[in-house]
Amino acid sequence: MEKVAVLGLGIVGSRVRSRLLDAGYSVSCWSRTVRGLEAEKDSPEAAVADADLVSIYLKDVPMVREVFARAKAGLKKGTLVMNHSTIDLPTTLWLAEQCAAKGCDFIDAPFTGSKDASAAGQLLYYTGGDEDLVGKVSEFLAVSSKGRIHCGEIGTATVTKLGTNLISACTVQAMSEALVIAKRHGVKPEVFTEAAIKNGSGSPLMAMKYPGMLAGDFEPHFTMANMWKDSCYALALAESAGVELPAIAAVSARMGEMCDQGSADEDFSALVKAYED
Repeated sequence: MEKVAVLGLGIVGSRVRSRLLDAGYSVSCWSRTVRGLEAEKDSPEAAVADADLVSIYLKDVPMVREVFARAKAGLKKGTLVMNHSTIDLPTTLWLAEQCAAKGCDFIDAPFTGSKDASAAGQLLYYTGGDEDLVGKVSEFLAVSSKGRIHCGEIGTATVTKLGTNLISACTVQAMSEALVIAKRHGVKPEVFTEAAIKNGSGSPLMAMKYPGMLAGDFEPHFTMANMWKDSCYALALAESAGVELPAIAAVSARMGEMCDQGSADEDFSALVKAYED
């Protein structure tokens, strides 16, 4: 699978493309925003025309559906399509059906990690689909990742990804609430965040996000808009399963408000801005 097409050249897709080129793959690409890159095509269908493998790194459900509907016309029979975008479960299943109708294989393969991880080849992929087929792309995925976790059949990786993002969103909201309580009762922010990071509740996410939250640096690694849309997909999963999720429902509402107030393109750690004096 030496001929690869990358659809979507945002924060992660652009960096994965660079790593694939460095690894010796022949890479065509397409992005809604023209970037003037080598082998960049003017349409999704042109980008995938000769590809053995297509990797999709697009923003959301509407974009994935629109772009794939166009790209499908250019797919050759036998091409392997992998979706790495974080989308809802119905769209993942729709992609699998569309690929099957075209005579193509499909792997559900979202990831965790963002700008720095993709540049360093340290993403972690969650995979869903035929396990033997997934095994055949292990070397390819290793170019941009530190590993993968196989979750089961198609759709399970999508559900896993949405579940982990639910935890991240709720964690950063809790971090924001705890920080403002500490500050307003006289605890120095740097003292509180060190204590929290070293606490049993501490996590890599906490260590990653608290420094920027204290500095007011919300350069996007994962935008508020993206986390908000993922929370909406998680709530849709809950509704279809007949489960009530009060924590992520409240955090999702807050993120929607903050997107409307101008934080959509900031890192989702900007949740702390709701408590600015």
